[in-house]
Amino acid sequence: MAVMIAGFLLIVALFVIRLSASAPVLPDTISLPDGTTAEAFTVTRDWYGVVTSDGRILIFDRQSGNLRQTIVIATEG
Repeated sequence: MAVMIAGFLLIVALFVIRLSASAPVLPDTISLPDGTTAEAFTVTRDWYGVVTSDGRILIFDRQSGNLRQTIVIATEG
């Protein structure tokens, strides 16, 4: 019984430690090209990406906010 309680407390402590880690800092604003609508967003240590409704992925630098790369998604058909 004592081992189960200790194990449970350990699991709870690990959840608290993991969930209290700082969340990634997101940009206040993102300047998308005119007429572009964002559908999805992802963030990494060095860049963040926006998937647009017109089939592109826009990669921005996290430090400067400048557009690094545009990837056109090929559609079938």
